Amino acid sequence: MAIRWTTAFWDFPAEGFEEGTAFWLKVTASTLSPRRGPDGAFATLRPAEGDPYLRVQRVREGKGGNHLDLHVDDVEAEAERAQVLGASLVHREPGLVVLHSPSGFAFCVVEHLGEVKVPASIAWAGGRTRTDQLCVDVPPQDFDHELSFWQSMTGWPRAGTNDPAYRRLLTPPELPLRFLLQRLDEAEEGRAAAAHIDLSCSDVAAETERHVGFGAVPVRTHRHWQVMRDPAGFAYCLTDRDPDSLPRPLRR
Repeated sequence: MAIRWTTAFWDFPAEGFEEGTAFWLKVTASTLSPRRGPDGAFATLRPAEGDPYLRVQRVREGKGGNHLDLHVDDVEAEAERAQVLGASLVHREPGLVVLHSPSGFAFCVVEHLGEVKVPASIAWAGGRTRTDQLCVDVPPQDFDHELSFWQSMTGWPRAGTNDPAYRRLLTPPELPLRFLLQRLDEAEEGRAAAAHIDLSCSDVAAETERHVGFGAVPVRTHRHWQVMRDPAGFAYCLTDRDPDSLPRPLRR
């Protein structure tokens, strides 16, 4: 599969859409595109330079979350291939197919529209940061199957990490998002896989303080990352990866 570009979405419920969108615009130093779609439910976070890879959506039902778009040249062919590999079809329209992975994570196969330039990291007084990773949180009983699906679907090689609970797929450097799978310690029966966003930063403590100033709440501190919650209630992580490094085998 030739994945030409990747996009991460925040799927906000109506009550959190405006607050969540405003927060991520500040965090990413982006501007908002004109709203589009039914009732203005979709918008793009436009970086100061480079091509956009972050978007927001207002969802009508459910708690929302994060999902991934894979931009390809032949949407129908790749959507069919995904189903052969174990994905399930949710919705189809011209240029877009919505699917669920084997463990229930929502993703889309969409038409590539020429995006090629990965935006630079963001510099501010306390350091540098980049919104650069989507982490799929997988119930333990589904982890091996989910990992196998994504390796086959993307063709990206697998890399080890310092923690056996994580497996990274090495995305090409011309794509804006890293891809990580996390094996949850436990999950209730029937729980679907979900995802969250990770940011790399040169100073986790300083970046945490910056996010708190924008309305986020610190949740839990680990050795190499800080778990946060945005004003809409979505969890995400600040990590100590170099925000200017290319994808390669690194700790989380």
